[in-house]
Amino acid sequence: MPFWPLWLENKGLDSIQIGLLLALGPWVRTITNPVIANISDRSGKSKTVLMILSILSISAFLCFFLAQTFWAILFISIFAAITFPVILPIAESKVMTSVLNQHLDYGRIRLWGSITFILGTIVTGQLLDYFNINIILILVIAALLLTFSSITILPSENKEKTKSNYKDIPKLLVQPNFMLFVISASLLQASHAVYNGFSAIHWLSSGINESLIGLLWAEGVMAEIFLFSLSGFFVARIGPLGLIGLAGCFGVVRWIILGLTTDINYLLLAQVFHAITFGAVHLGAMHFVAKNSPPSLSATAQGIYASCSGLMMGLTMILAGNLFESVGGKAFYAMSAISALGAVLSIYLILKNKKLTSEF
Repeated sequence: MPFWPLWLENKGLDSIQIGLLLALGPWVRTITNPVIANISDRSGKSKTVLMILSILSISAFLCFFLAQTFWAILFISIFAAITFPVILPIAESKVMTSVLNQHLDYGRIRLWGSITFILGTIVTGQLLDYFNINIILILVIAALLLTFSSITILPSENKEKTKSNYKDIPKLLVQPNFMLFVISASLLQASHAVYNGFSAIHWLSSGINESLIGLLWAEGVMAEIFLFSLSGFFVARIGPLGLIGLAGCFGVVRWIILGLTTDINYLLLAQVFHAITFGAVHLGAMHFVAKNSPPSLSATAQGIYASCSGLMMGLTMILAGNLFESVGGKAFYAMSAISALGAVLSIYLILKNKKLTSEF
């Protein structure tokens, strides 16, 4: 994630083109995620679906070796966007089903993904000091091969086909509070657009080398791991919506800091906030979706949230690319405003729920 824009930049693409390509994935999965996730729910064979998706994803990223023009990269990116992003919500639905059925701590499971992310980010930053930019693509394919290998050792499923179909999707969309939650959480995820798309480019241009950029990203995820390790405590006391509201408030501060300076001391401080701006909203969202969707539509609900979040991220990424091209790091100020809007909506939802509870 932090280094993919550098690979695109090395292909001769400008910030606007990079923003468009990074937005493309979220836009495509807005349509494909709910549909493919619903197929997984209906078939009862999520393991098989995940294996097919991972094979197609490997094929898509291998094609990037042949891409030399913007349009070729665009076409391959569409293929990758159909197959790659939907792996996550289907896998998350399997995890959350086990969390609820067996009373597991989701955060302590999820933190291993964060640890892997840290290792990958640090290793990639170090390798870029010694190898050319294509090492990024090689590492992506290696990670996808490991993903496929992990899917093959999942337990076999005995789940029967469900009677749910595409007509069941609107039932989730009209649930009280569901869409308000989706919008607020999606805004907070989308506020990471400048960070995800252009922080590496911005920091590199200010004199920070690739290794240190990798360590800065790793620091943010280390803070996220700390939150996940105590997730049971925070979910029980703050609740899913409280975590999302807290993420919005911290996002306002974090993006202002990153817009103001590239001083390493302030960056180190701002990266600690990643535990809240990403970790808290992800933790809150997973618990909210799991508790507010029927078991037969668990993957579908995850897919709807992921697709709406993707749509918001796609729109924001286009904005981020244009803003970064024009004003550089000051584009982070717009992300602060988006966080503020997400915080307001989540706080409204909290107050609304409290009112309904007290009236009941």
